[in-house]
Amino acid sequence: MTDTPVPAADEPDAVDPFLETGRLMFAAEWQFVTAAPTTEFLPPMQGVEVALVGRSNVGKSSLVNALTGRTHLARTSVTPGRTQELIFFRAQPEFMLVDMPGYGFAKAPKDKVDAWVRTIRAYLRGRVNLARVFVLIDGRHGIKAVDEEILDLLDKAAVSYAIVLTKSDQVKTTEFAARLKETQEKIRRRPAAYPEIFPTSSETGKGLPELRAAIARLLAERG
Repeated sequence: MTDTPVPAADEPDAVDPFLETGRLMFAAEWQFVTAAPTTEFLPPMQGVEVALVGRSNVGKSSLVNALTGRTHLARTSVTPGRTQELIFFRAQPEFMLVDMPGYGFAKAPKDKVDAWVRTIRAYLRGRVNLARVFVLIDGRHGIKAVDEEILDLLDKAAVSYAIVLTKSDQVKTTEFAARLKETQEKIRRRPAAYPEIFPTSSETGKGLPELRAAIARLLAERG
């Protein structure tokens, strides 16, 4: 009698069929589309958009590059005032990845902060093809007051969002387990929060397959 091979637990099809779908989707050729300093410069709504947002220096550009397997994709649009722009990337007509401006300007003039808030609020409320916002939180520090503000904004705009804990490789396992539990508790009663949290590391690749799979699943659900 011949034993039937059992797929290993770490094989994509044995865990989640969207792991392979996500890998192939993000392995495609990505292109910079446009940089929009205000909503007047937004590209036409086409297909599904997924956005990334987080505090300045939380690792957004690194995550974009790691997800897409590119070295400098997130830097192709660097121009003066980049922190005030929404950066759009596309690999296929039906999917756009949006790099939103970093928030938490420690030294930025108030008028720039106000302009950022107006642009982001208008984008969140008016972009009907925006499927989900992934909010990047520094895994070493967890959700801070400035992060709570953007979560409040997303809740009020009724935009689905999920938490991505970055730099998780820089936290001890026991400390990170506590950080994860703390984060789950903070979003538990938030109306627009997706329950799953995604620990990641752009340096080691930890969590990137799962994040790609989650985005691929989201696109499939949106048709």
